[in-house]
Amino acid sequence: MRMPRRGLVIQARTRWLLVGLALLFSLVLLMYLLECAPQTEGNGSLPGVVGENMGKEYYQALLQEQEEHYQNRATSLKRQIAQLKQELQEMSDKLKSLQEKKSPKVNGMSYQGTKEQTSNDLLEFLHSQIDKAEVSVGAKLPSEYGVIPFESFTSMKVFQLEMGLTRHPEEKPVRKDKRDELVEVIEAGLEVINNPDEEDGQDEDDGIGERQLYSENDFIEGYYRTERDKGTQYELFYKKMDGMEYRHVTLFRPFGPLMKVKSETVDISRSIINIIVPLAGRTEAFAQFMQNFRDVCIHQDKRVHLTVVYFGQDGLSEVKSILESVARETDFYNYTLVSLNEEFNRGRGLDMGARAWEKGEVLMFFCDVDVYFTAEFLNSCRLNAEPGKKVFYPVVFSLYNPAIVYANQDIPPPVEQQLVHKKDSGFWRDFGFGMTCQYRTDFLTVGGFDLEVKGWGGEDVHLYRKYLHGDLMVIRTPVPGLFHLWHEKHCADELTPEQYRMCIQSKAMNEASHSHLGMLVFREEIEAHLRKQAYRTNSEAVG
Repeated sequence: MRMPRRGLVIQARTRWLLVGLALLFSLVLLMYLLECAPQTEGNGSLPGVVGENMGKEYYQALLQEQEEHYQNRATSLKRQIAQLKQELQEMSDKLKSLQEKKSPKVNGMSYQGTKEQTSNDLLEFLHSQIDKAEVSVGAKLPSEYGVIPFESFTSMKVFQLEMGLTRHPEEKPVRKDKRDELVEVIEAGLEVINNPDEEDGQDEDDGIGERQLYSENDFIEGYYRTERDKGTQYELFYKKMDGMEYRHVTLFRPFGPLMKVKSETVDISRSIINIIVPLAGRTEAFAQFMQNFRDVCIHQDKRVHLTVVYFGQDGLSEVKSILESVARETDFYNYTLVSLNEEFNRGRGLDMGARAWEKGEVLMFFCDVDVYFTAEFLNSCRLNAEPGKKVFYPVVFSLYNPAIVYANQDIPPPVEQQLVHKKDSGFWRDFGFGMTCQYRTDFLTVGGFDLEVKGWGGEDVHLYRKYLHGDLMVIRTPVPGLFHLWHEKHCADELTPEQYRMCIQSKAMNEASHSHLGMLVFREEIEAHLRKQAYRTNSEAVG
């Protein structure tokens, strides 16, 4: 009888062991669920309020993000320092070898005794590169073909003139090597602004309180160009979102480390632009122009004056009616209408518009009725023209014939949807110099337009050359906020051979892209191919 009793004891112990294991497992599972379960509504955080656990994780993530940001910044600075040391060492080695060849010893002293002089010579050489470059003053050039244009960029895009048949007028994303270069430049500009030298003339607190620190998000736009025998020049603009002051930093890389040229604050809050538009007929185009003017200048910018110089009597009453209607609806009366009862002459119209202003100095924007611009462009106009120092010649993005670009659609999209920088939608009009921002005194000082030029074209190039032959700096760069809308062109027989050639060239360039023109040229061949394909398909279906 003992054997069965022992078996019962073992069986009872086994049952208790299993029950214990089940309870232990249940306890572990309960603890796991309590740990991992989301908070209930009763003890959850209110929308917009971070709970204790979530707050800890949030601040840890924020601290980690800040740490990564400063680590990247430190890495960038270390890279720049290493680059500077390497280039200084290379230049010192070259100078050392040259010095040793010429004179191994100077007054009984080895080359080590002249090391300090070598560093001074190197700095003097680098600064001489800046002095030789067209950074602070303009250079006299023989013609418009001697200008080295800038290319403009933002933190995301580069707008470039040199395209060929493979590159694009707007690159996004930028190539890695170019992106790394521009990121370094933007960071160097921030370093200059946030850690100013005494020579920058910036107070520690700007008279307000703590000095504002700028970040990558405050970068607005920049321009750069390279003079092959000197270096690369960078013009950088920064602005706080809620402010009107821009910080302008000029940097120069003399085929070596970046060197600061200047740092300044630019206040454009009171800068009025006199937009001058010569016109003859084209009342429908003028109505479209005024719609853009209303949206950009009256509602957004609010710091402009419009001068319309109208030639002839036909359509004059309609132009007056459009201006008066806009004035009544928007309470905008900062406009002048100059009427000339003579044949259209663009140069004379702009000249009369400039001289009609009687309130002293003013920034002028010479514009055409077929031009569409943005509020950002108007600020670029203010930032890149300075009386007695520089004039702004932006490169316009000219749109192709929408009937060809959007031939696969029933009707072309609205104008606002056509404003894109693509190879098949338009091109940088680098042969046009009609759109320009310059101060009135500079315009009058160089003598204005050549009024002997009649009809279409030529007057803008003559004025452009006057500035090239003078001492003012010419800022030439593509800008993303300036478009030339397509319109039908007529080249009159009365034009001179040179003007007629320019007119035909402009007409051909404005019609369509290389690929679209090719499709038009080979349209009959393409249609014949499609007919053969359709016939072959039908034959196979019947068979």
